[in-house]
Amino acid sequence: MKKEHIGSDFDGFLAQEGLLAECEAGAFKRVVAWQLEQEMKRRRISRDKLASRMKTTRSAIDRLFAPDESSVTLQLLEQAALALGRKLKVELA
Repeated sequence: MKKEHIGSDFDGFLAQEGLLAECEAGAFKRVVAWQLEQEMKRRRISRDKLASRMKTTRSAIDRLFAPDESSVTLQLLEQAALALGRKLKVELA
């Protein structure tokens, strides 16, 4: 029995299944969270200190770094970047 392929590539498959935007948003968030963690290590800043600089709660910071939490706002990501002396850059490709 020959199975029919869905989509011409993996992105096509995800798009047809209605999952592409969710997967890409999750991947984007994980990359930015990783970059923030690297900058925190470089500057020796703890999550508690980051929360204090951002004037937010530790639970908000924990959501920011949670690998399964992709519904983090751009505002929160930008606040974290600014608290570390950096800027968030988002662009269309």
